Amino acid sequence: MEISGIRFEPVSARTTFVGTDKGGWIYASQRPRHEVRLPDYYIMNHPLSIREAAMFAGKGEDAQDGLFNVEVEALKQLMNAGITAVEQGVKGLDPAVQWEVRCPTEAEWRCAQEQFDLGLGKKQIEVLADAVNSNYRGAMMDGRPRRFEGLGPMALHRAAIETHPNKEGITALSSVPLDRPIQGVVARLVIAPIRQGEPKRVPQSADLASNIRMEVVCTFLLGVIPSFAIPILRGMGDYAFTGWANLLFGGLCAGFVTGAFWRPRRPTVTWDDV
Repeated sequence: MEISGIRFEPVSARTTFVGTDKGGWIYASQRPRHEVRLPDYYIMNHPLSIREAAMFAGKGEDAQDGLFNVEVEALKQLMNAGITAVEQGVKGLDPAVQWEVRCPTEAEWRCAQEQFDLGLGKKQIEVLADAVNSNYRGAMMDGRPRRFEGLGPMALHRAAIETHPNKEGITALSSVPLDRPIQGVVARLVIAPIRQGEPKRVPQSADLASNIRMEVVCTFLLGVIPSFAIPILRGMGDYAFTGWANLLFGGLCAGFVTGAFWRPRRPTVTWDDV
């Protein structure tokens, strides 16, 4: 499918999972792992060139390649506005469905990346349609863009896919400001159906009582118990009684540190859970 000379590749409806179920604290911003059900949509198989972006921003076609030179206003228009041609109807699109043109959400991007290579090179940052959030609590489970729901300067940022500066195929969820040009920032467009009605969202709160119980058990098993067991096994059993305060404090610290890297896997939030 082509619109204004730009080719879009079809991505079939499917279910994907976003986030991680790893329990360590360093993975807190990537939790909870959750199911996302995506409809059929279309995506560019390469990022926009500055020439293509300038066309959509109404700035002419006489620009050179390199999206980081595009003015910030062009990126804002790509994020917030659709293409008139879609509203008027494009050959190949179901006329009974309302379509929009925007940057992809994280779920749409990762789903398309699984199907075919999206052509993102090393040391690049690709803008997404999602707002920046501290974790996936409240995330949309139908793949629609997640809007900014707070106050402050992060309203001027968008979530982004960032690639490793030296290694191919390694990506991480990042963010990018839209109030100033940043070198290495690129964008692409999707043609996606506008989701109707209230979305299914990942629950805002976790099972706090269960998390506390797990933390107490892990801290004692991995920190406090070994702290007392080691001197006893080394023939220093008396110190387990005389130095119990030091051993307890050391065990709590050790148990606390292990939580940064490992804890049992957290539950995945499925569509039927909500």
